Amino acid sequence: MLSQKTRYTIRALQHLADHFRQGAVRLDSIATTQNIPRKFLTVILSELVREGLVISHRGRDGGYELGLAPVDIRYGDVIRLTRGSLALTPCASRNAHEHCANCLPEADCRLRALMLMLRDEMATMLDRVTLADVFVLEPAHGEENAEVDIEGP
Repeated sequence: MLSQKTRYTIRALQHLADHFRQGAVRLDSIATTQNIPRKFLTVILSELVREGLVISHRGRDGGYELGLAPVDIRYGDVIRLTRGSLALTPCASRNAHEHCANCLPEADCRLRALMLMLRDEMATMLDRVTLADVFVLEPAHGEENAEVDIEGP
């Protein structure tokens, strides 16, 4: 699962992508619209500024904007930046490999082989998708089959 920090980071970047080339977006606007705690968002945006993904503007008309075009920011890079790896198990990580505790030797572990394949497929997809891509939103869980009580109580 993605960490809360990663989800907040992606939502903040998506918000800035929606306002690309429209000027700086105020922190409070991002926090309110994306339902991100203001203090946590401040930390996230500071990290994104250090990485060059976001530009910070001070002053009365200050705020934040993307430092790169949305088409140049890939979801895979954002997840690696905040999470460190795309792998679901430590032994399947390409950049932060660790041996799994209480496991088989890696050469004998079929789960590791599966996790490596999954990690590579996921990386291929996430490295292809950018903040500029448009997604079709799915109905919320349980809404597509929800019945509406027209008559009321």
